[in-house]
Amino acid sequence: MKNKNLLIFLPLLTLFLNCSEEEPVVEYITVTETITVNETSTVEVDPFADSTLEGNITEDTTLDASKIWLLKGRAAVEDGVTLTIPAGTIIKAASGTGADASTLIVARGGTMIANGTADNPIIMTAVADNIQVGGTYPDSGPALNVDTRGLWGGLLILGKAPCSFKSDVTELQIEGIPTSDTNGLYGGSIADDNSGSLQYISIRHGGAEIGEGNEINGLTLGGVGSETTINHIEVLGNVDDGIEFFGGTVNATNLLIWGQGDDAIDIDQAYAGTIDGALVVLTAASDHGFEIDGPEGSAPGRFTLKNATVIGATDDCDAEGVDGEMADFRKGATGDVLNVLFKDFAGGKDVELDASADAATYSAGTLTFANIDVLHPVDDDGNLCSDVETVNKIFDDRSDESSFESDANTFAEVVTEQQDGNGLSDESIFSWTFYKR
Repeated sequence: MKNKNLLIFLPLLTLFLNCSEEEPVVEYITVTETITVNETSTVEVDPFADSTLEGNITEDTTLDASKIWLLKGRAAVEDGVTLTIPAGTIIKAASGTGADASTLIVARGGTMIANGTADNPIIMTAVADNIQVGGTYPDSGPALNVDTRGLWGGLLILGKAPCSFKSDVTELQIEGIPTSDTNGLYGGSIADDNSGSLQYISIRHGGAEIGEGNEINGLTLGGVGSETTINHIEVLGNVDDGIEFFGGTVNATNLLIWGQGDDAIDIDQAYAGTIDGALVVLTAASDHGFEIDGPEGSAPGRFTLKNATVIGATDDCDAEGVDGEMADFRKGATGDVLNVLFKDFAGGKDVELDASADAATYSAGTLTFANIDVLHPVDDDGNLCSDVETVNKIFDDRSDESSFESDANTFAEVVTEQQDGNGLSDESIFSWTFYKR
C-alpha cells in the first residue's frame, strides 16, 4: 500500500472595491489543502528464485537446508563435481513427463554427499507435497499418500564399477535417460569407485513416464562402487521399481520400500554387493517384493540379500485381486538369500525360479537360500487360511529341472507367528520414515 500526499493550491480572487474612481485593488490568497490517496499493488515473489536445481551442475555446490529447493527438469552432477545436501533439506521436483521429467542424476565421476539423520532426514518429493521446512505439515496433514505416484522422475547414481552387459561392452546408457545425454552412462572397471554418501533419505511419489512403458525408479544405482555409502533409504509411492541395482559393487543397509508399482528391490547385470536389512511393504498396486536377474554378459557377479521382511498386500483370507508376488529369480540369477520373512500374502503367491537358467544356478550352488519363513494370513479363529500351499508349492521351479521344490523343506518353513531373529529383527530403525509416521 502506498500513501500519497497531494498539495492542492487553490487561488482565491478577492476583489476590493471602494467608492472612489481609482482602479479596484485585487489580492490573491492561496489556500493549501492536503489530500491522502491510498494505492494497493500486488508483487508476485518466486519462492525458488535462489533455490532451484536445473541443468548441469558444473561446480561444487552446497544447498541451504533453511530453504525448500525446486528440482526443475533433468539436473546432473557432472564428473569431478560434488553436490552437498545437508541434513533436513527438502527438495521438491516440478511435475513433468518424457524429456521434461524432473530427475537428479549423479554422473560417473560426480559425487553427492547427502547425509541426513534420523531427526533431520533429507526429503525428495513432488512440488505438490505440502511438507514444510523442518519436515512439518499443516494442521490438515499431508496432501499426498502412498498411492500418489508418478509426479516426478527419481534419483539416479551412476558409477564406474563393473557390470555384466550384453556383448561384454564396458558401459551402457541407464534406462530412463535419453541416449543424447551422456550423463546417463554407467559401468567400468573400478570396483571400489566412490559416488559419495546417501544416508537417511526419503524419496517420494516419483516414477514419471519418459516413454511408453518406460518409467524411472525411485532410486537407480548403475555401476555404483563399493566405496559409496548407502544406508537408511526410504522409497514410497513410486510408479516403477523402488530401488534397482544395475551391476556394481555397492553395499546398501536398512532400505524401506513401500507401495511401489512394480518391484520393490530389483537386481540386474551381476550386481555383486550386499543388501543387509530391508523392509518391503507391498500394496494392491505392487508386483514383486524381489525381482532378481543374472548376468547379461560373460562377467559374473554374486549378490547377498539378508535380514529382510517382505509384507504382502493382504492379511485377509478372502482377499482377491491382489497381484503382488514374493520373489522371482530370472536369467541365471546368482547370489545368496539369507534370513528372509514373507508375510501377509494370499494363496498362490510364490518364490519362483523362472526358467532353466535359474534351475541351473541353483543346482550349481551359485544361487542359495537359507532360513526363509513364510507367515501367511490367518482366519478369525487364528487358523492358517485354507488355500495356503505347503512349502514345496510356495517355492516353485517353473522348469522342473532342479530339486528346488523338494529342497524347500530344508531351508524354509510356513509359520504361524514370527520367530525371534527372523527377517528384519528391528523395524524401529525406520522410525524416521513417512511409513512409520
